[in-house]
Amino acid sequence: MKKILSIIITIALAGFLIYGITFQKKEIPDERPGKVVATTAYEKYFGPAPPVDKGTAYAFVIYFPSRKEPGKVVPFPFFTFDEGSIKKVAIERLLVGMDIGSYHGEFFPFPSGIRLIAINDEQGMVTVNISKELNTVTEAATAHALDLTLYQFKGVKGVRLQVEGKESPLSVLVKNVDDNAVQQPSPPRLLSVTAMRDKGAKNIEDVNAFFDRPVEVKELKLLSRDGQPFAGDLFHSVFDMAAVLKPKDPEQFKERMPIKVHWKVIDKLGRQAEGDSVWPLEVKEH
Repeated sequence: MKKILSIIITIALAGFLIYGITFQKKEIPDERPGKVVATTAYEKYFGPAPPVDKGTAYAFVIYFPSRKEPGKVVPFPFFTFDEGSIKKVAIERLLVGMDIGSYHGEFFPFPSGIRLIAINDEQGMVTVNISKELNTVTEAATAHALDLTLYQFKGVKGVRLQVEGKESPLSVLVKNVDDNAVQQPSPPRLLSVTAMRDKGAKNIEDVNAFFDRPVEVKELKLLSRDGQPFAGDLFHSVFDMAAVLKPKDPEQFKERMPIKVHWKVIDKLGRQAEGDSVWPLEVKEH
């Protein structure tokens, strides 16, 4: 089964337990450690990619068109275990947008119903065929986002944009795009607080504090409305993008209940951030 692990939909527990507030890592020997292959763009904006316990993962970025800075795009980190479909996965995820959590309203959304029809790579010339909804898009940053997302991948020499098989006017805009269109990432953000449960189950399994990139968690507390910490074990997720609470009493967690979060993190390039805020608990099924 093909898998993509992004900051919003997939969390698996990594091979170490995090104790208390200081998040001390418990090392576990691994005779055949995995590896992560990162694009140059990923390393430029987010530093060294975090390790995985086994298998080969691929770290890359997707650029989203900024609403705050017209013409600019903002990079976000993503991971997949399927190298063969990485371009397709990147464009499909770009079309979905990033209008979630603490980034709500910060990016130009693609039109509702837009979809990737096909993507072909012929000796480095990548042709992206998108549905007719792309014709309603006029922001230059949209073309920049599509172009830069693809150019990071090895062997890509050019990008053509099509709508329903015909050349798109946006193709003109991708010919002269460079890194000047990229807005440098801000300090790390807490993205959302989300509980996961099995489909049809009554109680949740865990509560995830998702961050927008791989981070080292210096401090984290999940508290109730009256300031009491929730009992349970805290883990760090794979790819270092979430802290995961396995609660002792899952029944107390209900959708939309307020969760107080105190956090302090640092990313792989030394950007630090901290916060104290209340988040409505999202509940998702898997």
